[in-house]
This record gives sequence, C-alpha cells and structure tokens, in this order.
Amino acid sequence: MIWRNIASNFFTLLVVLLVVLAGAVAWAKREFSGAGPSEIAQCVQIAPGASLNAVSKQLAEQGAISSAYIFRAGADYMEKSRDLRFGSYLMPPRASMEDIVETVTRGGPSTCGTEVILRIGVRENTILLRDINPETGAYEERDRYDPGKGDAPEAIIAAQEKEDSRIRMTLAEGATSWQVVQGLKGAGFLSGEIDEIPDEGSLAPDTYEIEKNEDREALLTRMAQRQATILAEEWEARPFGLPYETQQEALIMASIVEKETGVPDERPQVASVFVNRLEQGMRLETDPTVIYGITGGEGVLDRGLRRSELNQTTPYNTYRVDGLPPTPIANPGRASIRAALNPAETDYLFFVADGSGGHAFGRTLEEHEANVARWREIERQRGQSTDSPVQGGG
Repeated sequence: MIWRNIASNFFTLLVVLLVVLAGAVAWAKREFSGAGPSEIAQCVQIAPGASLNAVSKQLAEQGAISSAYIFRAGADYMEKSRDLRFGSYLMPPRASMEDIVETVTRGGPSTCGTEVILRIGVRENTILLRDINPETGAYEERDRYDPGKGDAPEAIIAAQEKEDSRIRMTLAEGATSWQVVQGLKGAGFLSGEIDEIPDEGSLAPDTYEIEKNEDREALLTRMAQRQATILAEEWEARPFGLPYETQQEALIMASIVEKETGVPDERPQVASVFVNRLEQGMRLETDPTVIYGITGGEGVLDRGLRRSELNQTTPYNTYRVDGLPPTPIANPGRASIRAALNPAETDYLFFVADGSGGHAFGRTLEEHEANVARWREIERQRGQSTDSPVQGGG
C-alpha cells in the first residue's frame, strides 16, 4: 500500500511539474514572440566577432529585451545563434526578441548609428557626419565640410575610423564625370588612384554603400555598370520612331534634358521639344551644351553666356551646329534617360523660364517670343539683367 501511495504521489508531482514546465515554455514563447519592453526605437549595434551571450546581455542592459536567457534560448531554437551579422540596426518601438534575432542575423546595410556621407553635387562636394536619433528614427547632422577647401574635422576623422560607421556616397543628377573624380579624390575613406576621367554620362547618379578603403577605380566601375544597366533597360522599353540610332545618342539627349530642367514633371516635355526639333531638322539651340563646350565639365560657369560665345562655332554649340553634340554633357539619372526615350507627345518647339522654377512652352516662334517677353518683364521686376540672349530651346 505504501509503495502505491508513493507511486501515486510521484505521478501527481510529475504531472504538476509537466504542467508547470509547459506553462513556462508557453510563457517563454510569448515573451520571445510578443511585443518587447522598449517604448522607443533602439539602435542595436553588433560588434565584429560578438558572441550571442555578449549581445543578449547588451540588449537586456539597454532595455531592448526583457530576458537575456530567453533571447539566447530563442536564437538557439531558431538555429541562428551562430549567424550574428556585424552592423548597426534600428529596431522599432516594442520590437520582439524574435524580430531582433531575425534582423541581427539577416544582416545587410546598417540602418542606424554613425553615418558618413560623401555628397557629390553640381556646385559643390560635401562630406557629412550624421547620427540617428533613436527616439525619432531620424538622422541628425553633427558636422560637415567641403573636402576641396580644407582638412576634415576631427569628429569626421574619428567617425571614419569607427568599425561600425556606415559610409555612403550620393551622386547628384547632372554632375559631370570630372566633378565625380574630384569628389572621390577628396574622400579620405577611399583608396587608390584614378587613372583617367570616365566618359561623360557613363556614371549613374544614385546612392552607393561604400566599404572603408574601397578602391576608387572599383567604385567608378560599379557606377558605370549601373548606368549601363539602366540605359539598356530603358532602351529596350523605348517606343519606335525616335530619332536616335544608338544608346549613346539617347544618353546625350538625356544629359541635355537633365541640365535643362530641375522640375521632374517637365522632363518629358523638355525632351519632346528637342525630339521635335531633331525631327524637323532644326538646331537644338540649348545653352547647357554651349556651357559644357566652354568649361569641359570642369566646374560651373557662374555667369551668363556672352553673345560672342553663342556665335562661336564649336562641336558643343548647338546654336551653330546641327544635331546632337558629340558626347553627353553630364551624368543623367534614370528619370531623364526615361524622358529622352519616352518624350511627351507635343507640338512644342520652344521653351523659356516662366519665373516659377519651371518653363513656358511654345509651339510657334510667336508664342515663344511672347513667353520670352513675359520672362524679361519678370527679370526687370526682380532687378535682374535682361541682356543675356534667350533663343531656341533654352
């Protein structure tokens, strides 16, 4: 009888333990998959070679997770305990431990922490230092400088040397290849020499993730490959009947469209003007090509064109020569390439500034002259010079 009681009590205790264990497992699963404790966004930084144990303690200390043990156990259960990826990752408020494990083992570009950005623009190049504010999820600028005009601030030098800093390069639409090369030469986080300036128009304006000490020539190759891909894709999707025999001719037109307007919605209309002119045997008569012939793409003219320059015959003076200039005059973005290959269907042959940042388009010389007169009046009201010539396309 006593052994029967002992067995019965043991069985009861075992059942209780199993129920408690099942409850604990269910609770742990809910803790692992449920909303996390942090009410604000958190920047989770994974150091190179960090262990799961160290990361779990770090996350618990910063309040991103409720239990380091459950985090480790969950990562083990998901078979991802050895898959940690170096980087800095922004976690949204109430991110679960499961979501955090997925993010820090999937990897990819860092989404928070310190960021150094080289911005190559049409008028200047800038290197920025930014840090993300976890509470807002937005980057806040800490420092900046022009690499062509002085030494880097100490804060930017220190950020470039940090292992977990994210480094990017952004190329603006309409910058020339010479401007790109100057920007890359001034970036201390890149390495290697640049043997020659890439062909004009061959580099894709975009944002590029950069490895520290990445070779400058290798980065230019990446930019050229992306532009070639974009051009091929847009060329393949073009309609029939355009006045281009080659992709290069389309790229030349795209660069002109890029330099003629800063209003995105105008690009197809601007392209239509130049396509209509080509089809009717008219000269393009566009100022940006003349400017490129003067500067060679090395910097900005920073003054109006002189009539003597418009009257001088050069390969890029589309007031004096027929057809397209011999090369692109800048690096156009995808939108301008698409506009050049998909121009709006219009009867426009002229356009001129309208005072709003955009342009007034005209079908006839009479319409164009009226638009020019309105623009001259706007210039007079603003106290600007009205001596610079306005002809043809631009």
